[in-house]
Amino acid sequence: MMNLSERSFKKLLIALAVYLTSLFAANTLGLKIMPFILGSHVSVAVFSFPVVFLMTDVVGEIYGKRVAKLFVLAGFISTALFIAYSFLSLAMPWSADGAWARQGYEQMYGLSIRIASASLVAFLIAEYQDVISFFFFRDRIGTRLFWLRSFLSNVWSQFLDTVIFMVIAFAGVYPTRTLVSLIVTWWIFKVAMGALYTPLSYVGLHLLRKDGETGPNALP
Repeated sequence: MMNLSERSFKKLLIALAVYLTSLFAANTLGLKIMPFILGSHVSVAVFSFPVVFLMTDVVGEIYGKRVAKLFVLAGFISTALFIAYSFLSLAMPWSADGAWARQGYEQMYGLSIRIASASLVAFLIAEYQDVISFFFFRDRIGTRLFWLRSFLSNVWSQFLDTVIFMVIAFAGVYPTRTLVSLIVTWWIFKVAMGALYTPLSYVGLHLLRKDGETGPNALP
């Protein structure tokens, strides 16, 4: 059981806010795609989604596996609730005075059950695997080399997230060769962005453990 000061508890809540905001940004703003190398495309979610995985690594490093898993559970519940609200909102009738926004609104939030299910399943499995693999490498490497442990866990978890989402959402929609190309491109780019964000992880580690009040698995 952790004993946190009010200041430390507030910082943990801010970390949760950053985590959930990055998750929602990835799930909504990610509809926009950008041109990438060799005629491929990549979603703008690559800027926010790596933060989701890095944040569980940072929180887990300071407060332990249990708190990291609680972050994942909070993300899953929030995403599921957001999708439920989206379907409810889409099912409600439109007022004539608001009909001007109908097409754009329904295009933006009209996620199919298949896409929504793909997002939820991929997130839950990949994020829990990220926590498990991060502590797997921590048990073997120790508390040093946070950047390496975080990178290795993200390589695995981002691969799972990309494969599971793409297969559930687009198997049968795109030819297998195209689907494999999308998976590889997205996976490499997300891992690369996660690596670029690693310095921010060290900032997060510093801010969260500044008071010296951490959980049983924290760094000295």
